[in-house]
Amino acid sequence: YGRAIGAGEVGFSPAVFELDYTYLVPAGSSIRRIADADRPGIRIAVVRNHASTLTLSHLLKHAELVYAETPDPTFDLLRTGRADAWASVGFVLQAYSARLPGSRVLEDRYGANLLAMAVAKSHAGRLAYISEFVEEAKASGVVQQAIERGGLRGLHVAPPANPGAQK
Repeated sequence: YGRAIGAGEVGFSPAVFELDYTYLVPAGSSIRRIADADRPGIRIAVVRNHASTLTLSHLLKHAELVYAETPDPTFDLLRTGRADAWASVGFVLQAYSARLPGSRVLEDRYGANLLAMAVAKSHAGRLAYISEFVEEAKASGVVQQAIERGGLRGLHVAPPANPGAQK
């Protein structure tokens, strides 16, 4: 996978997708909405240092975060009852919900991650082209069609980079 690239070496296109952050809860859970989980005694399983975890850690006032290093052990915290919910990216939670009968992925969200394309700053012309392509693909519906074909719940088309500049 090559060497790590410093943030100063790349430029980013406008965001293509928004990934919802939400919860997976087991069958019979009283947690119906994100706000229901921020109560004393509620344990929320998270992957350590994941963007969704960092977002959630700034929002919670009462619930306790329970950490694991990767998704599989985090899922096990929920599956074995050592956590009351699992917080992560919605489409990841959808995949795991099939392994826990009766579980539910909540419909609301506590945040989102914007996904963009990275291009080496030494290729400024390419970045301009890719940025234009991304905006056209979003506006024309191509990105939405790809999401629908992939059946990716919890993934949305990112808003336009410059809403006032649309044709």
